[in-house]
Amino acid sequence: MDRDRLEFSREEMRSLGYRVVDLLVDHFADGEEEGLGASPSRANLEARLRESLPEEGNDPHAVLDQVEADVLPNTMRVDHPRFFGFVPGPNNFIGVLADALAAGFNVFSGTWISGAAAAQVELVVIDWLCELCGLPDTAGGLFTSGGSMANVTALAAARHAVLDDEVTNAVAYCSNQTHTSVDRALRLLGFGAHQLRRLPSDDRFRLDPEALRDAIALDRNDGRRPFCVIANAGTTNTGAVDPLPKVADIAEAEGLWLHVDGAYGAAAVVCERGRAALGGLDRADSLTMDPHKWLFQPFEIGGVLVRDERHLRRAFRLEAEYLADAVGAEDEANFSAYGIQLTRSFRALKLWMTLKVFGRKHVAAAVHRGFERAEQAEQFLRNRPGWAVVTSAQMGIVTFRCEPEDWTDDRVDALNRHLVSAINEEGEVFLTKTTLDGRPVLRLCPINPRTTDEDLRTTFARLDALRRDHCPSA
Repeated sequence: MDRDRLEFSREEMRSLGYRVVDLLVDHFADGEEEGLGASPSRANLEARLRESLPEEGNDPHAVLDQVEADVLPNTMRVDHPRFFGFVPGPNNFIGVLADALAAGFNVFSGTWISGAAAAQVELVVIDWLCELCGLPDTAGGLFTSGGSMANVTALAAARHAVLDDEVTNAVAYCSNQTHTSVDRALRLLGFGAHQLRRLPSDDRFRLDPEALRDAIALDRNDGRRPFCVIANAGTTNTGAVDPLPKVADIAEAEGLWLHVDGAYGAAAVVCERGRAALGGLDRADSLTMDPHKWLFQPFEIGGVLVRDERHLRRAFRLEAEYLADAVGAEDEANFSAYGIQLTRSFRALKLWMTLKVFGRKHVAAAVHRGFERAEQAEQFLRNRPGWAVVTSAQMGIVTFRCEPEDWTDDRVDALNRHLVSAINEEGEVFLTKTTLDGRPVLRLCPINPRTTDEDLRTTFARLDALRRDHCPSA
């Protein structure tokens, strides 16, 4: 090892590399036996990991020992088959290898001159996604860190295209189930909180077209400038898909930009059931999706697609003098001109390799399994006393509550909050709760293709046991 040059010998690199690969292989092959990981206290981790900056450095195998002992076990395994909270991150081994290659070769994908093949791969994969979503030949896009940055990028394009960046009195519309990343994006883009209308959702937690139409008319009458509708292609709360064709009709009639937040659900378009649930997606002016969710990629990779890719370049293309040589020919794609980042990692490689290795058919089968697992979970619930389904399985999500008879609402709410904490403390299953119509509900998202029947049976057996512990007569 030459420490001053930050170099290792071939033998040292192979020794370290094989050890890392062995850790990864064991993780994928024996992952269920590893458990769900842990989320210890700050004090616990301070005791384990706090130290002064090393002056001379340490043996790399000793550092790996510490990673194996103190870091990896103390993170939550969002790819575990019984991680059902939030949105799981069920990655795949090919995507992991792709990330290792992209990091190891240190590919810079911001400009064509520095990463031509990386840019071409991104163009190809973006075109695949546009085709799956039914967007026209004019469509394009780019990969981002995740759905939050994708929403910022898409709404910046909308602001420029519709408002020429003048936001005074402009108004956007969404349902009360829309992800808060939309609020954050509009705030970053210069809009006040009052310029986003969060409309009440219908009894299926979808954007109500009539409420949308009425809100637009009211704002126009009051001298405001409606410019954008944000629809959901699978909400995080319940998996609800807004009535996209009706919303698109309203946006078209009113001359508004239609942005579809599909960070969770849009990728389901890869399978037949997803396409059926997402009718109208092809009418979006922009849409977002997160391949690190339902396309099974390692963190992080989000994406934004626009109906006309020129809107991205018009909103973002600004070149510094020192980048004059990077502009290149007209047909060379410089993705730094399509979004916020100049410095960009080669995110496209992992999705490209995954789709090439497994093919659309098998990725679609994995997505389809997520639909089936949620429906199976719903059936388990309907066959168990003391449980009530709040929202039926849709887009891989089901919500439910424990509802003992003759209990007050407050007592039922407290019980459901406690059940989530109690099952998570056991460490065999991870669930999260959300709030619907002001009441806490348990939420299960079983989209990991490695989740089995037995994983679901184990989960509901534990929930039943906890229910009996806290309400024996129920």
